[in-house]
Amino acid sequence: MHVGCHIDNICVNNLSYADDMALLSPTIGGLRKLIKACETFAACHGLKYNTVKSELMVFKAGTKSPDQIPPVTLNGIQMKVVTCFKYLGHIVTDHLRDDDDMDRERRALSIRANMIAHRFKRCNAQVKIALFRAHCTSLYTCSLWAHYTQRSFSALCVQYNNAFRALLGLPRWCSASGMFADAHVDGFHAVLRK
Repeated sequence: MHVGCHIDNICVNNLSYADDMALLSPTIGGLRKLIKACETFAACHGLKYNTVKSELMVFKAGTKSPDQIPPVTLNGIQMKVVTCFKYLGHIVTDHLRDDDDMDRERRALSIRANMIAHRFKRCNAQVKIALFRAHCTSLYTCSLWAHYTQRSFSALCVQYNNAFRALLGLPRWCSASGMFADAHVDGFHAVLRK
């Protein structure tokens, strides 16, 4: 349609994976045209978009954002305006910072590590290390993190280190690099690099 965002003269007006879709447009008028095309396609193919799960987000330009956002409808229902949403597991915010997504990952890591520590507390260290590798060293969507605060980064790093200490029953003062080297497990920075 040549409506929507353009990057190096390539129209990038939608990102889709399975049943998740994100429409991209620099203007409300362009977005309305894209939504109309989606509605027409859906009607012709016996499909219907979920208006409850559909949301509208306007990205800020630095600290600037519009005072009012004209209404945008999907199947005749006005879309809810949000400041963040989760797309394919990654939290996207209107200010394009990754702190919220890093906090999501920190909480998820805490839950996984606590579950392993509780359920497998009687297992030997080798089993616990294998479980840590399998369940705690995959930081989903970390390759997308580009704009975040040192505070968010440090909190996630501390959570990663503390999860390993708690799992193996190590004291809080022990060296993080030493404990990972002894166990032949990647430390936090190595996981991010990989």
